[in-house]
Amino acid sequence: MRKTAKWLALTLSLVVLISVGYYGFTLYNSLDGLHKNGAISSIFDDKKTDNLGYQEPASTYVPPEWTGKDRVNILLLGGDSRGKTNGEIPRSDSIMIASIDPVTKKAALFSILRDTYVKIPDHGMDRINAALAYGGPNLAVETVSDFTGLQIQYYVYTDFQGFMSLVDAIGGIDIDVEKDMDYVDAWDGHEFDIHLKKGFQHLDGKTALQYVRFRHDATSDFTRTERQRKFMTAVAQKMQSTTNLLKLPKIVSAMDPYIETNLSVNDMLRLGTLGYKIMAGTIASQQLPPGNLVQELRVGGAQVVGTDADAVKAFITDFLEQQLATPEPSSDTSGSPSPSPSGTSPGA
Repeated sequence: MRKTAKWLALTLSLVVLISVGYYGFTLYNSLDGLHKNGAISSIFDDKKTDNLGYQEPASTYVPPEWTGKDRVNILLLGGDSRGKTNGEIPRSDSIMIASIDPVTKKAALFSILRDTYVKIPDHGMDRINAALAYGGPNLAVETVSDFTGLQIQYYVYTDFQGFMSLVDAIGGIDIDVEKDMDYVDAWDGHEFDIHLKKGFQHLDGKTALQYVRFRHDATSDFTRTERQRKFMTAVAQKMQSTTNLLKLPKIVSAMDPYIETNLSVNDMLRLGTLGYKIMAGTIASQQLPPGNLVQELRVGGAQVVGTDADAVKAFITDFLEQQLATPEPSSDTSGSPSPSPSGTSPGA
């Protein structure tokens, strides 16, 4: 019996080692596939034509390296590729920054109003979402870094299809839809029409895209960015589940065709380990520019979002310092975390 038990234990150990090794190998190869180089073409390679018809050189700006000890900032860019021709770069439909302190294990999620009127290096003043089209993700990184005062080391770009693939790969998201949402647009053949009913419900990739894109109400992009932060926090919570951690290679492979990033595989693994240590429910979130710093401007007959860039930088510094000074939420006797302090709750 002892011999049998030893052989069973040895066999089980061998199976575990093989499984872990296969998981690691598969995950590494899946992450490595997110880099578009060699045989896989990047949409940001060399010179591209923007959506205004001009051909611009790719930005030569190089994002700073992350040491692993200082704050890491990742620019999340969501592009709308509908109606674009080959070689044409879309403007960024959504712009977010994930900011993580590796020492305190605290994270913040900023969303930037896409019509914010800022200085784009070598292109003068324009909407911040134009930076991607003018010079690719590196120019977007440089522009957002200049605007926020944050050192942004990495970027991740995806489009509608990539977003839907992610949500479907993690099994969808349960979320409370705040209101009825309806919008019809024949321009894209009604492929991305929005029809959602108010109430708590399960969203798959297609309905989730409807939820984060809807902005056809009185508050327009202001409320839309709030919903996007709320949804991304829910995604972070779902990703931390044991089931999705085991499915990670499959999740990454599903997104592979739709992702562009400057993250190396080692960087992804480091950030993944760091992200797992952060309680998703404690992520602070904030719109940029904040409501009190928004100025309504008209440029060339079009409405844009004006602001004081120096005031925005000061606001971000204060916001992050306040977050670092805020103690972790304690749990009550039922095991539920206590509410987050005012101003730092998810979806704020």
